[in-house]
Amino acid sequence: MEKKKLVIFSGAGMSAESGIDTFRDSGGLWEKHKIEDVATPAAFRRNPARVLSFYNTRLKQLKTVEPNDAHMAIAKLEKAGIYDVLVVTQNVDDLHERAGSTRVCHLHGELMKCKSSGNESYITEMPTEGLKVGDLCPSGFQLRPHIVWFGEMVPAMDEAIEIVVQADILVVIGTSLNVYPAAGLAQMAPEHADVFLIDPGSFDDLDPTVMHIKKPATAGFKELISILLN
Repeated sequence: MEKKKLVIFSGAGMSAESGIDTFRDSGGLWEKHKIEDVATPAAFRRNPARVLSFYNTRLKQLKTVEPNDAHMAIAKLEKAGIYDVLVVTQNVDDLHERAGSTRVCHLHGELMKCKSSGNESYITEMPTEGLKVGDLCPSGFQLRPHIVWFGEMVPAMDEAIEIVVQADILVVIGTSLNVYPAAGLAQMAPEHADVFLIDPGSFDDLDPTVMHIKKPATAGFKELISILLN
């Protein structure tokens, strides 16, 4: 018998429980930095040093945190082999991988990688201390973080859609579903799929077929496991 496909769609609220700064919440990064200064192609052309410094700070913080219980539980679920577990994440950290998940689709890129600013196909590991102006790819172009900036296409979107449309169970965890096009993914689960939302917030227009576990990621995922196993 074929295993059910369990798709995890994770957002910033999940990594926040590990201590990663979120972007949109009160006190988040977008209150401290202007998007147009640090997260657009134009910002990088205008002031690459400032943009690289911003992401080097994110990289430094990432190295001080660990996967939380929800990351670990997802990886454990994959290892148990009861379900065919796949992860689609809006997060650019590597906490899912460090927890042990092996099938992770990063919608918005990966902080632990960098790429050529002039050759989209050249992607490599991020240097330990991050990037500086003058770090070039073999073709001579400045290296930049492997992050999808505002105004750029989302290269992994097709892969993410392909994963979600096959879901038997879709678990949306730690995302407000306010960021498009990623937010539209949750609406692409097939009609037969059981959809769970793990988030402590309130949602006025939530589809009544969605089971809302109104808890943060770690506590909510623990409750989900007990539901799935029973």
